[in-house]
This record gives sequence, C-alpha cells and structure tokens, in this order.
Amino acid sequence: MYKKVILGWNRDKSLQRKHPWLFSGAIARQDENIKEGDLVSVYSIEKEYLATGYWQNDTIAVKILTFDEEPIDQKFFNRVISQAVKYRESLGLFSDEKNNIFRLINSEGDFLSGLIADYYDGNIVLQFHSVGMYLMKDFIVKALVDNVKNLKTIFSKSSSTLPKKENIETKDEFLYSTSEEDYFIAKENDCNFIIDYKEGQKTGFFIDQASNRKLLSSLSKDKKVLNCFGYTGGFSVAALKGGASFVTTLDISKKAIDICNKNIENNSYSSKHEAKVVDVLEYLDNIKKGEYDIIVLDPPAFAKHNRDLVRALKGYRTINKKAMEKIKSGGLLFTFSCSQAVKNEDFITMLFSSAALSNRKVRIVRKLPHNFDHPQSIFHPEGEYLKGVLLYVE
Repeated sequence: MYKKVILGWNRDKSLQRKHPWLFSGAIARQDENIKEGDLVSVYSIEKEYLATGYWQNDTIAVKILTFDEEPIDQKFFNRVISQAVKYRESLGLFSDEKNNIFRLINSEGDFLSGLIADYYDGNIVLQFHSVGMYLMKDFIVKALVDNVKNLKTIFSKSSSTLPKKENIETKDEFLYSTSEEDYFIAKENDCNFIIDYKEGQKTGFFIDQASNRKLLSSLSKDKKVLNCFGYTGGFSVAALKGGASFVTTLDISKKAIDICNKNIENNSYSSKHEAKVVDVLEYLDNIKKGEYDIIVLDPPAFAKHNRDLVRALKGYRTINKKAMEKIKSGGLLFTFSCSQAVKNEDFITMLFSSAALSNRKVRIVRKLPHNFDHPQSIFHPEGEYLKGVLLYVE
C-alpha cells in the first residue's frame, strides 16, 4: 500500500515493544524516492509487517501511527481523535463549569506523534511538529469537526514548530471558521485568562501546569509569592485566588507582562499584585533574604537538544541556588524544567547540588508532573517532558 522500509537483522525490538519512534540506524534498506512526510510501511528483515508511519529525513526516520496493517485515512483519524475526545470526556473536562482549558491531543500520548491540539472554550489551537502530520491536516480538521461538540474555531499555529524541510511552507491561519478577536478568553479554576493564541508561547497558555497552579493556590493563603518567568500570570492568579497577601510576577517580555496585568485586573486582584519586566537572576540577586514565603521557578526550556544538557543544568542550578538562598525559612519552592533533554534524575541531582551550594536544609515535598489532560503512552517514556518538584526550605 505504502512505500516500504526494511529493518536490519534483530532491529525490530523497539517496534515489537510498540515504541512510536523508529531510528534511522535500524533501517537496512528502503524504497527509492521516499520524501519527507510520505507514509511508509515498516517490515522486519523476514518481511513481517511491523507498523505504518510517516517518513522524516532525520535521526528519527519514521514516526509510527499504527501497528495494525490499515490505511491512514479519514476513518483512521476519526477513530483515533474520537478516542482522544472520549478520554477527556471520561475526565469530565468538557463538562467542568470552572475549567474550559485543556489539552485535547497530546502527540504520542494520544498516538498521533507530532500533533498538539489545545482546547480553549470551544476554540482549538493546533501545532504541527512534523511535515508528515501537517500533510494530513485535512483529515485532522474533519475528524475534530465531527467529534468535538460546540466547536467554534480551529487555528493552526505551526509556522514556528514545523520543520523547514522539503519546501513545505505554512502560515498561522484558521482552518475552520474564524475569530474576530486577537485573543480568546477562557477559564481555569474559575479564573478568566486572556489566551494570546496568535503570538503567545506554545498555543497561548501553559496548560500542562493546571494541577500545579491549583496546588499553589491551596498553599498560598496569607503568603507573599514570587512568580519567576511568570509569562501571562497563570501561577500569579492562582496564588491570589488562594488568598496570597501579595504576588510579584517577573518576566523578560513586556508583552507577556502586559497580558499578565490584564489577567490580574480581569480577576479583580490588582491591589495585591505587581509585575516587573526584568531579568529573573538580577532580581533574585537584589532582594533581601526572607522576603518571599513561596517562589515559583518555571523557566523556558534551557535544553532543546542533548548537546545543550550541560549548559542547561548549569543554568537551572544557578537560579535554583539563588532562590534557595533568598527564600524565607520554612518557605516553599515550586521548581520546574520543561526541557525534554533533562531527565528526572538529572533534575533531582541538579537540585541536590543547588541545595548543597545554598547551605540550606531542603526537603522534597512531592513531585509535580504535568496535568492529567497530557496523557503519556506507556510505550513512550520520552513523553514525560515536564519535571517539577515542590521543595520545603528551612
């Protein structure tokens, strides 16, 4: 049905374990003229069918879509996207009156490698992370229209995420209906947020932190909170909702801070909040020890590739050491890494080093994973990209 990829001797073990990535080193030979994004069928050296996926001219040569010998067509996408919707329905996400922000499709976690779909009160923002998935966008849009009730719009925000290969050009655009507004307004934990879906980071909001923001809210009563790398103020609004006495938000982006201030105002918390366009490390250097009861460190990815790992861990250690030094005795530090190259053990070792250098007694209270709307395939351990830890600093 599709062009063929033949694996080398004894190189089919990862596919037998249902891992969704096939690395180029496992391939013995392939049909001629396979282009970026082409659908291919993968066979063992004994010509046994193993899987179907799309081709990439990269280290990960094939992203697997199915281990059954079936066409990748409208019927396929209807079934897989229907399953993703049913998973969210089973969690009550479509019927929660206090929350209408969640991830609808989480790439490998929903068995659609290379596709992200985030839901904002009936508006879906797509990000295609591969040419292969982008080429199937018409199937995806129709499946979403057929399976998501009360759908308002579908917006593709992939100009920055789609690899620049094979002369594939894309622009950020509506694929279904349109919105007259430059922002969506959506709700998390009964708080309203402006979603900068056109120009904001990711799809406009860091949805994966929902449960961690709710935890912060439950611990913030009468506390003074510092939200570092605060973006549009998700953690800040959560802390204020929980009764924080005062919150300071820091971000290097003026536009992010402007939206943060609007989110604070829209939720009627302005009297207990200040926002600063500033470098986080400089700010931490200049504050007094003990000024904040709770500090949140949620920086952007310091390491997008393994080659950046050493530099990234040094950066994480610097900011965590400084936060540990400056936080009030008995304070809580929420600290995160969204760098996929940084493994859990790397992150914990970095925090150990930061604690030792800060000369403070530090306890691990709990690990802080991504929210449950971001399922992880049990066959794909690499899907656990968000590392978070809540620390108690004496």
